[in-house]
Parts: sequence; structure tokens; C-alpha cells
Amino acid sequence: MTAIETSSTVAVVGTGTMGQGIAQVALVAGHRVRLYDAAPGRAGEAAAALVRRLDRLAEKGRITARERDAARDRLAPAAELADLADAALVVEAILEELPAKQQLFTALEEIVPADCLLATNTSSLSVTAVAGPLRHPGRFVGLHFFNPAPLLPLVEVISGFATDEAAATTAYDTAAAWGKTPVRCADTPGFIVNRIARPFYAEALRAYEERAADPATIDAVLREGAGFKMGPFELTDLIGQDVNEAVTHSVWTSFFQDPKFTPSLAQRRLVESGLHGRKAGRGWFDYAEGAERPEPRTAAPGPAPESVGLHGELPGPAGVLRELIEEAGIKITGERADGDRAGVIRLPGGAALGLTSGDPATSGAHGRCVRFDLSLDYRAATRIALAPSEAASQADLAEAVGLFQALGKQVSVVRDVPGMIVARTVAMIVDFAVDAVAREVASPADIDTAMRLGVNYPCGPLEWAERLGARWVRDLLESLDHQSPGGRYAPSWALRRRAEVQGQVL
Repeated sequence: MTAIETSSTVAVVGTGTMGQGIAQVALVAGHRVRLYDAAPGRAGEAAAALVRRLDRLAEKGRITARERDAARDRLAPAAELADLADAALVVEAILEELPAKQQLFTALEEIVPADCLLATNTSSLSVTAVAGPLRHPGRFVGLHFFNPAPLLPLVEVISGFATDEAAATTAYDTAAAWGKTPVRCADTPGFIVNRIARPFYAEALRAYEERAADPATIDAVLREGAGFKMGPFELTDLIGQDVNEAVTHSVWTSFFQDPKFTPSLAQRRLVESGLHGRKAGRGWFDYAEGAERPEPRTAAPGPAPESVGLHGELPGPAGVLRELIEEAGIKITGERADGDRAGVIRLPGGAALGLTSGDPATSGAHGRCVRFDLSLDYRAATRIALAPSEAASQADLAEAVGLFQALGKQVSVVRDVPGMIVARTVAMIVDFAVDAVAREVASPADIDTAMRLGVNYPCGPLEWAERLGARWVRDLLESLDHQSPGGRYAPSWALRRRAEVQGQVL
């Protein structure tokens, strides 16, 4: 193992929330830590704040009093950059401006030893670009911690174009020695998490702009129907709408305005209005004291049908609905194995109930039908979204609502938009992940680990690809691309190839 020895000094430049968090991680791991900030007095204030954090950890029993005292003795502010001359690792966590970072590391290169590892905690800038002016860029890496750094386990270790393998390995092993879960990543816009997570926000915003549903309902469908820990609207309010929009814009710009990464006009207007989320007191939701959070749109209770038909095999995770229907005491009659190719539930009144396939329910081929949204686990899901076609009657919709309510689900009726909410979101995330693997951004295992730990996804997107099947994801995206041409939903060549290989195996 090539982790930096705990007897070595770790320097942190930038003493904001992230800088203090990284310093705490290194300090608790046993290193001497030097804090530097260009603003006079800031490093001393940060050191004092860290001592208070250590006191709280000791009070809670997370560390012993002896460990707290030893850590306090290893911590010191630095009055100037020259005080970092003995550092074996310098981690930068200053403002996200390329010239400022380049200037800092150019200065550090004249101060620190030749074997000192230099690292940036940037979340949106190119690691290669930051290291560009250096004489020895081989020792430069990205070490992207997630906020709060002491609590979240994930660290993205990014190799720039000129990064030496030995430097990347040392950074990886050091993060692991600090108790973190590191993943390796190539220097691509957004790295792993901020690249692959874009559709989680973008598709929810797009569905809102299409008036599929209100933010509270979209959040509830993704949270209670798909297993995400938070909905995209409440999550961006927590992150900060200005921060989230800036990252989206940065990734879009870095990919030369690829339509797959197009920012949201609705979010832009929110930012322009100063409604930046919790820190501003209001974003998509009102956080003023006493303000009521809007409830998701939920259908009123209705009677369960006594029986339904089943034509064909329901695709992917929806296959378990047969078991759930039988467990609810609803009879399955008129079953036909050679029925509709995609598989549909035939409601008592004759309307078809089927999983969204990317095209809207309202089309000449579907007639009276109701579409239900994707769930990654229909047994565990507590909410399902339904979208009726224009030809479907209120009685048809009531039968569909009653069926899912009998299965123990709350139901949100949403507007009939292509791909509904969960299906389009998950399909896009899967496509981004498959594309990232093909481009060697990271390994499949590291991508799944990063998305589970970095943004708390219920499972990794490549695991979703296996469970859903690449052909189903490709077909849904092709349908979306037909409905909304322009490239946003066009399946990547990697997903198409994966679907073709799957078809050959089948």
C-alpha cells in the first residue's frame, strides 16, 4: 500500500466548509494538518472551529479524550504558503475559478518538496486544466470529497491527462487509509457522480416544464415509487439552486452544449429570482417558519376490481404485479400468453393498463388505455403514477387507481407525457452510465459504488441496466427520441451495442 504515512503533514488550502471537513478527516486519521487561507485570520478561525468539532466528537464518544488532545496538538494554522513547505500532500478547496486554482498550484510548486502530492477538490473544473501551468503535472490529481466530508464515504480520485499512475495510486490508497471509499475516474466533465446524476434533476425539471405534475408530486413519485432518498426538487433546494444550476451549466458547456446535458429554463428562472432553496428561505418549496409543505397529488380511495385479465408477460420488474394482484385476492381471468407483445392488464371495463414504453398513452395505436410508471421494486413501492389516454374514461381511470390501491399503493395521476417520470429518469441515468463505461470514464463497479454512496441511489445504474434489460431501456429512449427529436434522448452507441448483444444471447 502506498498511502501517505500518518507521520507526514497534510496541508489544506481553503478553510470553508469543505476545507474544514477534509482537514478533519486527515486530522482524525492521525496526520499533522496545516490550514492555510488567503484571507487574513481565516486559518486561525478554521483551526478553532475544528477544535470545537473535536470536542463534540469526544463528547459523543466518537473519539476518546486522549485522541482529541492528540489531534488538537497536530493541528496548526499557517500564516503564509511558505509554512506548507514540509507537506507530503496538499489538498486545495478554494473557490471554483480556474485562474485562482492555477495560480495557487503554480506558487505551491515552488514551495513544497518534489515528492509532495498536489490535489484539487474541484467538483466541476478540469483536473488537466488546473494542472496545465505546472512544470511537473504528473504528481497532480483530483480528490473530490462530498459534503459533509467527515460523514460521506465517497471520494472520487481523478487522473488528469498528465497524472502519473503512481500519484493516482497514492491518492487512492491515502483516501482508503482515511476510512473513505475511493473510486477511480478519468478527467471528464462532472467526473462520475455529477456526470451520471444529471438526468435525475434534468428529467424531473423537464417533466415539470411539460406540466406532467407539480414538484411535490414528482418528488413523491421518485421517492416513494423508485426508492430515491430524496426527490430532485427537495434535493436541489438542499444543495442550492444556484449551485446545482451552475454545475449543470458547467457540464453542458464542457460537453460543447451536448443536448443530453441541456440546462433547465425553469431552474434558470428560479435562480434569477433569488430563490436558491433552503439557504434563501425559499426555492421550489417555502422554508419560512410555519410554512406548509405542499402535499403530492394523491387519488382518492376507490373500489378494487374483482378481476382483471392478463395478456402477455409484463416486462422487467413489472412482472411481479401478477403475484401482487393474486395476493390481493383479485382474480386473473382471460389470461393469454400470446396476447399483447409488451404485456398488459385488461381492466374490467375493457381498457388496457400497461407499463409506459416511452410514447404517450394517447396515440392511435393505444386507444382506451392507462399507463403506469416504472418502479424498480413494485413490491416495496408505496406510490405509483398513472397517466390515462384521452380516450380513457373516468371509469377506466378509477379501475386502474382502485387496482393499485388494492395492492397497497398510493396513486398519483399525472399528465400523459412521454416516458412519464420514473421511466424516463432511470432510462437516461442507465444510458449515461453505460456510455461512461464504454468511454472508460470509470469501471462498472466504481460507477455503481459512486452513485450509491455519492447520491444515495437505491442501487447502481449498471445494476438497473441488468434488471431492466438494455433492450427495454434502448426501446424506451428511442421512443422518447421519436417524440422529442434533437438528440437529448438518442440512445448512446454503447447502449445500442449492449442491447444488440443481449438480443443475440436471447
